[in-house]
Amino acid sequence: MAMAQRNRSGKLPPEVNRILYIKNLPYKITAEEMYDIFGKFGAVHQIRIGNTPETRGTAFVVYEDIFDAKNACEHLSGFNVSNRYLVVLYYQATKAYRKMDTEKARDKLEEIKDRYGLGGDLEREKMNTPLRRN
Repeated sequence: MAMAQRNRSGKLPPEVNRILYIKNLPYKITAEEMYDIFGKFGAVHQIRIGNTPETRGTAFVVYEDIFDAKNACEHLSGFNVSNRYLVVLYYQATKAYRKMDTEKARDKLEEIKDRYGLGGDLEREKMNTPLRRN
């Protein structure tokens, strides 16, 4: 018991948080099955399973306690569920926000290109531009 207490009071790496991002899930997994798998490691606050074509096979699991999330991540990464090996990662909000910002910037760039009639396909522009000779 003293060993577990000492481990819980230790310093955690900065990427550790109570939200886990799970990839490579079977497409037909249910919320009940997810609670059965992830609930063994502590109290689960919420589970969100991806249901769009882009998010199928992924889920977010939010634990009540950060140490339960750490324990689940360590033990369930590589766990076999319906002949699929789970990839369990800590959710990193900064990466998600960076990706959103990139997508917004790309959309804005496309809007500006359309507004001002600017090209964007360099290969096509190279083919349409006559070669100059000196």
